[in-house]
Amino acid sequence: MVDHSRKRHIAKTITWRCIGTLDTIILSWIISGNLYVGLKIGISEVGTKMILYYFHERIWFKYNLPNKIKRHLLKTLSWRLVGSLDTFLLAWLISGNPITGFQIGMAEVLTKMILYYLNEKI
Repeated sequence: MVDHSRKRHIAKTITWRCIGTLDTIILSWIISGNLYVGLKIGISEVGTKMILYYFHERIWFKYNLPNKIKRHLLKTLSWRLVGSLDTFLLAWLISGNPITGFQIGMAEVLTKMILYYLNEKI
């Protein structure tokens, strides 16, 4: 029997990363005022986020909540916690400024939760 869930999770990982990376680049550029810093943060995230997202998908695959809306919301919140922590740390390391890292991490909390929820619904 073929496990289609793994293929679906890989496809979701790739599409979400494209959306998420673009959002991170734009937010990082606006907050840092430097396009190069924005690109470095966004590109650095590609690897870490894809790995983290894949495992996040696999963990949630094991929990089948009957209420789909509640499931999407909880999944959105848990991913945002993991994702924002990763962004904060990468932005701090790349910019050299913990305040910049914090601002970028916090800014994406709202934008990424909205984008992620829409991605899950699609």
